[in-house]
Amino acid sequence: MPGENLTRIEAQERAALVTVQKYAISLDLTTGPETFASTTTVTFTATPGASTFIDAITRTVHAVTLNGVDLDPASVSDGIRIQLDGLAAENTLTVVADAEYTNTGEGLHRFVDPVDNEVYLYSQFEVPDSRRVFAVFEQPDLKAAFQFTVTAPGEWEVVSNSTTPEPTDAGNGAKTWAFEPTHTISSYITALIAGPYAVIRSELTSSDGRIIPLGLFSRKSLSQFLDSDYLFEKTRQGFAYFEEKFNYPYPFDKYDQLFVPEFNAGAMENAGAVTFTETYVFRSKVTDAIKERRVVTVLHELAHMWFGDLVTMKWWNDLWLNESFAEWASTIATAEATEWTEAWTTFAVMEKSWAYKQDQLPSTHPVVATITDFDDVLVNFDGITYAKGGSVLKQLVAWVGRDEFFAGVASYFAKHQWGNTELNDLLVELEASSGRDLSGWAAKWLETAGVNTLRPEIAVDAAGVITGFSVLQSATADYPTIRPHRLAIGFYDLVDGQLVRTHRVEIDVDGEKTDVAELVGRARPALVLLNDDDLAYAKIRLDPASQEVALENLAAIESPLARAIVWGAIWDATRDAETGARDFVSLVLGNIASETESTTLRTVLGQLVLAANYYVAPEFQASTLTEVGDALWSLAQHAEPGSDAQFQFVKFFASVAATDSQLASVAALRNGTVPLEGLEIDTDLAWELLIALAAGGKVDGAEIDAAHAADNTATGAQSAAQARAALPTPEAKQAAWDSLIETDTAPNTIVRVTAAGFLRANDTSLLEPFVDTYFAMLQPIWVSRSFSIAEKLIIGLYPSPLANQALVEATRTWLDANPEPVALRRLVIENLAGVERSLAAQARDAE
Repeated sequence: MPGENLTRIEAQERAALVTVQKYAISLDLTTGPETFASTTTVTFTATPGASTFIDAITRTVHAVTLNGVDLDPASVSDGIRIQLDGLAAENTLTVVADAEYTNTGEGLHRFVDPVDNEVYLYSQFEVPDSRRVFAVFEQPDLKAAFQFTVTAPGEWEVVSNSTTPEPTDAGNGAKTWAFEPTHTISSYITALIAGPYAVIRSELTSSDGRIIPLGLFSRKSLSQFLDSDYLFEKTRQGFAYFEEKFNYPYPFDKYDQLFVPEFNAGAMENAGAVTFTETYVFRSKVTDAIKERRVVTVLHELAHMWFGDLVTMKWWNDLWLNESFAEWASTIATAEATEWTEAWTTFAVMEKSWAYKQDQLPSTHPVVATITDFDDVLVNFDGITYAKGGSVLKQLVAWVGRDEFFAGVASYFAKHQWGNTELNDLLVELEASSGRDLSGWAAKWLETAGVNTLRPEIAVDAAGVITGFSVLQSATADYPTIRPHRLAIGFYDLVDGQLVRTHRVEIDVDGEKTDVAELVGRARPALVLLNDDDLAYAKIRLDPASQEVALENLAAIESPLARAIVWGAIWDATRDAETGARDFVSLVLGNIASETESTTLRTVLGQLVLAANYYVAPEFQASTLTEVGDALWSLAQHAEPGSDAQFQFVKFFASVAATDSQLASVAALRNGTVPLEGLEIDTDLAWELLIALAAGGKVDGAEIDAAHAADNTATGAQSAAQARAALPTPEAKQAAWDSLIETDTAPNTIVRVTAAGFLRANDTSLLEPFVDTYFAMLQPIWVSRSFSIAEKLIIGLYPSPLANQALVEATRTWLDANPEPVALRRLVIENLAGVERSLAAQARDAE
C-alpha cells in the first residue's frame, strides 16, 4: 500500500501541469482468470518540457509510447506509476499492459458463482482504483471524456457509463463493444460491469423530454428474487423529486442499477451505472429496516448523479460534502416522495447515533478533514463524512431555510456543471439565496471537531408555571467549540394515555446559555424535549422531571421521531457512563415490545446487546445476558405472528443465545419442533440459527458442511465460514485465524464474515491467546494486503470481547512502539477507544 499512495501536493503539482481531454481504453476480458489486457491512449495538454507521472497498477507493462516515441517500460514503470518526462504542449500517450483481477472488491473484481460456475465482473474505483484497470491521472479534478472498447464472451452483458452499443464479432465466441465517449467526468466514477447478468429494462421521461433507458441487473442465479417493479417505482419517484428540486434534468444518457457480488459498500455512484451490494436482492425475508435502507440507498446514489458526478469536488477534503449531501438528499426524498414517510426518524436513530459515536472517538476530525493523501481518504469514509456531515447539512437547511437551500443548490449545479468545486462554491450560492452570512457558521461547524451537549434549565413556581427557561450548551475540554444551533423545543403532555406534543417553539441557540423568554409564563408540561424534530446536531439531555416521565412512559410517546430522540438521549447517557448499563437493559426490555419503527427497533436491540456484552459490570454480565436472551425469546413468542417485530426478536435472540435452555429453543425453532406462528424459517434465518448453535457448541463441522452442501451459493459459503469460525474450540479459532492471516486467498466477503465468527465467543477466554498474535500481524498485514482487506482484518480481528485492562495495556504498548503509519494507527486507536469506553461504563454499572 505505501507505494500506491498519492499526496495532495503531488496532485496539485500534476493538475498545474496537465489538462486531460480524452481517454480511449481498450480492455480484453478473454485472456484468462488472473489478468486482462488493458490498452490506454490518453490525449492531454501540458506545460512544455514538464515531467509528471500517470498512475497504472499493473502486473506487466508491455509498451509505453509518448508522442510517437517508445519508452522502455522497465525504466519508466514500477508497476504503480509510469514516469513521463519532456512533455510537449499537446501529448498522446499509449500504455499497453496486463492488469490483474481482484477478489477484494477493488479495481475489477472477479467472482465465480458456485451455483453455475458463471463469471461475473464489476469495477469499484473510489477512491484510487481505476488505475488498477487502465492508465489514468487518478485524481478527481483531472476530468476527461472516457471511451471504452471492451472484448468479452459474446453471451455476456457489458455495461459502462455510456449506453451499451450493439457488439461486433471478435471471433472465438467473443464480441467487442465500442462505447461512445462519456461526458466529462472524474475517473473514479467510470465503470465496467460484465458477465452473464440477467437484465430487466424500462424507461422514463426526463423533465427535459428525453427518454432515459433504465436497467436492473443481477446474477442469473439471483434474478428470480429481484423485485424490479418496486425498484423501478422508487427510481422514478427519485427522478421526479430531484429533477424538480434541483431544477436540472438528469445529466446522463441512461440509468442502470446493477446488483453485484462481494461488494464492499452499500453502493457506488458510477455515472449512469450504479453498482449495489447484492444483499439488496432479497432471497429471504428481511426486516422493514433493511427494506427502507435499500430505498434510501437507491436515492442516495441517484442524488450523486448531480452532486458528485455532474459537479465534483476538487480534492478529497470535500469528500464529506459529496456524501453528506447525498445522505441528506436521499433522506428528504425518501420521506417526501416514497411511502417511507418516517425516514427522518430512521436518520435520527441510525445515522446520528453513528455520527455521535464517531465524533467522540480520539480519531474524530472536523467535517472538512485534512486529507493529505489517499490513505487519509480511505480511513475518512466514516461517520463524520456521512452521518455528521448529513446532520450538519440538515442543520444548515434549518439555518438558511428549506426553499432557500434548494434554490442555492440549483444555482450551484447550473453554475458549475461538469466542473470541479470546493465547499465555498456551494456556500456562496446558499448565502445568495438565503441572505445569511455563513462564514462564521461554516467555521464553527465544519472546521472544528466534537459534539456539543444541550440541557434544559427550567424554573417553575408553586403552581407549575415556568418562571425561567434556558438552554445550556457544553463542550468537552478536548473540543471546546460552542456552536450556533437552530432547534425546536417541544412540550409533551399525557392525553388519553399518550404523550403528545402540545406546544412547539423554534429558536436560535448560541453561547453557553440561551434564555427562551417565549416559554416563560406557560405551564410546565410533563415532558420537555430539546431538539424536537431533530433539527440540530447535538447530544440531548432531559431535565430530571422529564427523564422520569420519559422512562415511565417511553412507549406512550406518540411521535416516532420524538420517541427516537428520547431513546437516543438515554443511550448517549449510557455510553457516557452517566446511566448504568443494567438500567438501560431494563428500560429496553420494558418498552421495546411496543416500538413501531423497524429501524428504531433494530438499532435499540443492537444497543441492548452491546450494553449487555460490553457495558454491564463483569460480575453481572452472565446473569444479564441470560436475562436478555430469555426476554427476547419471550418477546418473540408474544409478538404479532408474522410481524417485523417477531422477526427481529428472533434474530436478536439467536445472536445472544448461550444457555442450554436458550440453545435448545434455537434448535427447536430451526428444526420446526417448536414453531412460531407466522415465522418462516427460510434459508438465511436458518443459517443465523445454525451460527448460534455453532457458537454455543451444539453443532459440529459436519453439520455446517451439510448445511453448506444444501445451500451451495455465495451466501451459503459466507454463512458456513462464519459458523465454522464461531465454533467454541481453540482449534476452530486457530483455523479461522490461519485462513485469514496465513493465507491471502479469501475474498473480501469471506474475510468479513470469518472475522465476525472468530470474535463470537460466549467464553471470551478463547480469544486470549490471540492478543499478542494480533499485534504481531498488524504491520505485515498493512504492508502486504490491499486497504479493503487490511481494514477488515485490523478491525474485525481485534479481540474486543475481552474488554479488559490487559487488552488496553497491550494496545497502548503497540501504539507506543509504532508511530507510523498514521492510517494504521487510527484504526488501532479506534479499537482501543471502544474498550476504554466499555471499562468506564462497567465501572459506572458496578456502582
